[in-house]
Amino acid sequence: MDKYDSLKLENQLCFPLYAAAKEITRKYKPFLDELDLTYTQYICMLVMWEHKSLNVKKLGEYIYLDSGTLTPLLKKLEEKGYIERKKNNDDERNLIISLTDKGLELRDKALSVPKSIGTCIQLSKEEAMLLYKVLYKILNNLNN
Repeated sequence: MDKYDSLKLENQLCFPLYAAAKEITRKYKPFLDELDLTYTQYICMLVMWEHKSLNVKKLGEYIYLDSGTLTPLLKKLEEKGYIERKKNNDDERNLIISLTDKGLELRDKALSVPKSIGTCIQLSKEEAMLLYKVLYKILNNLNN
């Protein structure tokens, strides 16, 4: 074994994670174009459909984005009429994001996306669950 083996691309865990994430995100594009959403807007809407209302900080924690990255994303979703942003009456620094009726209606249109992506990835249910667990283990370990 050569002392530079650790620097080979094929020996990097980060590379297949990066490449798979990029390619999967690319596969989402045609399905999300039908919804007029980017991938990042889509994951934001997934959280909003689940929680209906929450503050920006909590939303960022769910999708691993900071407020500087979220602000333009949320402005776009608000322009589309899917969410509302309002300052918290008790603390004006705390911005509350709420799902609108139009945003809730979009959820029905998005129902086909997970199944469509599942056919692109072609993992068994067991493989998908194992991958899910391993990826969340990595995320949890990196954030502790």
